[in-house]
Amino acid sequence: MAQDNPTAHRVPDPGIAALFATEARWQAWLDVEAALARAEADLGMIPAGAAEVIVSRCDLALFDHARLEDGFRRTSHTLVPLVWELARLCGEDAGRYVHWGATTQNITQTGDLLQLRKAHRIIRSQLRSVLAALADLADRSCDMIVAGRTHGQHAVPATWGLKAAVWIDEFLRHDERLGQCEPRVFRALLGGAAGTLASFGDHGLAVQERLAVHLALVPMEVPARSIMDHLAEHVLLLSLLASGCGKVANEIYTGMKQEFGEVEEPIPPGTVGSSTMPQKRNPHLSQDVMALAAQVRTMTPLALETVMTEHEANRQTSLMMRHAQSGVCVMLGDILARMVILLEGLVLKPERMRANLDLGGGLIMAEPVMLALGEEVGRQHAHDIVYDAAQAAGRDEGRFPELLAADPRVTRHLSAADIAGLLDPARYTGMCADLARAQARRARSTGEDRDDNEEAEVTV
Repeated sequence: MAQDNPTAHRVPDPGIAALFATEARWQAWLDVEAALARAEADLGMIPAGAAEVIVSRCDLALFDHARLEDGFRRTSHTLVPLVWELARLCGEDAGRYVHWGATTQNITQTGDLLQLRKAHRIIRSQLRSVLAALADLADRSCDMIVAGRTHGQHAVPATWGLKAAVWIDEFLRHDERLGQCEPRVFRALLGGAAGTLASFGDHGLAVQERLAVHLALVPMEVPARSIMDHLAEHVLLLSLLASGCGKVANEIYTGMKQEFGEVEEPIPPGTVGSSTMPQKRNPHLSQDVMALAAQVRTMTPLALETVMTEHEANRQTSLMMRHAQSGVCVMLGDILARMVILLEGLVLKPERMRANLDLGGGLIMAEPVMLALGEEVGRQHAHDIVYDAAQAAGRDEGRFPELLAADPRVTRHLSAADIAGLLDPARYTGMCADLARAQARRARSTGEDRDDNEEAEVTV
C-alpha cells in the first residue's frame, strides 16, 4: 500500500518488511539449525565437532543460491533444499548430523518466531515513540477547551487534553499486553514429526529446552505442531493496537473537516491534495492509518481459524498463520510510523474549538445549571425545568440563557450572576487538565522504565 501513498516518501521504513523477506527467513531457519546442533551436542546426541562445523556453516552467504533455487523448484518443499545444501557444506562427517530428529515445522515455526520477535521489538519501540508524542500533546492541550461530544452531539465541555489522556491510557494497556504475552508467544517448538519426541530418544524435552536456551526462547510445554493459540493471541493483540491507532486517526480525520476545523495533521509545503482542486489539504496520514488498521483487522479471523488445526499437524494452518503474522506486523509498523509523524506534528486550533463549543448558545452548560438548581428543588424537578428551556432553544424559540432568565422556576433560586457563572464552560471542565497531565507523566515514566530495562538486558 505504501507505494501508492502520496505521503510514503516522508514516512520512514521501520524495517519490518525486510524481516519477513525470503532470505531473511532462510537465515532465521539456519539459526535454528545451528541452535539444534548445539543443543544436541550439549546432550551428547551428536559429536561436538560435528556441531561446531554445522554452526560455522549456518550462514546463508556461504550457500549456492542457484542450487537452492533448483532444489526448491524440484521439491516444492519449504525447507529440504536448505537442509541439503547445509549438509553438503558441512561435509560427509558433520553433514550426517544436520537436522537430526527435527521436522520442517520445528525449524520454520521457531525460525519465524525469531523474526517475529524482532518485529515485536520494533513495534514496541514505535509504540514508545507514540506514547512520547501523546504525552507532549496532552501537556500542550490540557487546558484547551473543546466541546465534549457523545452520540455525535455536544454533551459537556471538556479539554482536548482529555482526548490525549484517553489515548495514553489505552496505549499503555496495549504496551502492557504486548509485554505480558512475550513468554507465551516466543516459544521454541521441537517435538519431531508429530510432537511425540520419539526421534530424540531418551533426551525428549531436554533437547528442546537446550534449543530454547541457545535461542533465548521459552520451550513449549507440549511441543505439538497443532498448537496455534499463542500465535493467534499475538496477532489479536497487534490487531487491537492497530484498532486503537485507527480510533485516534478517525478522531483527527473528523476534527480536520472544515465543519469542525479543530485540528489539522502536518502538511509539509508542496503537498498536493488533488490534481484538480488546488485548495485541498487532505488528511493523508489519518486515512492511511484507518485504511491499514482496517486491513490488519481482517487478519484476526484468519489467525483464529489457525487454532482449529486438525490432528497432529496441518500445513494449511501453518501457511495461514505465517501470512497473518507477517501481514499484521508489516502493516502495523507502517501504521505506527505514520502515527508518530501525525501526533508530533498535529496542529491544534483552540479558537475554532471554542467557537464550535459556543455554537449551541450555551446549551452545552445545561448540566451544571440543572445541578445547581437541583440543590434547591431536587435533581429530577430541576431536570424538568432545564429540559423545558433547552428543548425550546432547540426549537429556535429563544436563546437558552434568556429562556432560563425568563423562567421564574429558575430565577426564584438563581440570580442573573449565578446563571452567567453557570454558563461559563471554562468553569466546568472537571478534572480534564489533571487527567491529561497525569497520563502524560505515566506515558513518560513508562518510556523511562522501558529504557532502564533494555539497558539492564544489554548489561546482562
